[in-house]
Amino acid sequence: MGHCTYKIQIEGTVQGVGFRPFVYTLAHRFGLHGTVSNGTEGVEIYVNVTPSELETLISTIYTELPPLASIDKLTKTVIDHIEFSDFMIIKTQDQGKRTVRIPPDVSICKACEKELFDPENRRFGYPFITCTHCGVRYSIIKQLPYDRAQTSMADFKMCKSCEEEYSDPLDRRYHAQPIGCNECGPTLSLYEGKEALNVSREK
Repeated sequence: MGHCTYKIQIEGTVQGVGFRPFVYTLAHRFGLHGTVSNGTEGVEIYVNVTPSELETLISTIYTELPPLASIDKLTKTVIDHIEFSDFMIIKTQDQGKRTVRIPPDVSICKACEKELFDPENRRFGYPFITCTHCGVRYSIIKQLPYDRAQTSMADFKMCKSCEEEYSDPLDRRYHAQPIGCNECGPTLSLYEGKEALNVSREK
């Protein structure tokens, strides 16, 4: 049997955990064409594959899941053929019943911890350091789907460096909605009574 277009619907903790760039990376590894996007129920993948390629993709999704991701349900359906020239991450689909699960806030990962204490890193000492493998999720979201515009980070405009990371599917901060740094993110100040002990730029 030749290539068919399949729709793969994945439900569970699959938003805000680096799932789309994970699928993007797998698709490029296997030379597949299609799309992946967030939806109100989870993640949707459209892909042109043979049945054996489909099974390899699905098996690898399960065995190499991002650290914070979990799958409750995965369905695959053959649909009318769609022609794709590459594999792309596309805009979030926000229509339909909202059932996707957002993970809780997660403590700092090893990679962020290393950056936090590295004087040469641009996020040295940044108190709100985060990536798709750690940081705040549940406490900043206002509504689904989980996109930056629908979180309390919406008021913080990303600097050029953060925007480049946020837009790169191969970066671990790709669509990490709380992304920020000392230049553009939230800040923390410490006061004793009315006296500021550590004054920093506040938004």
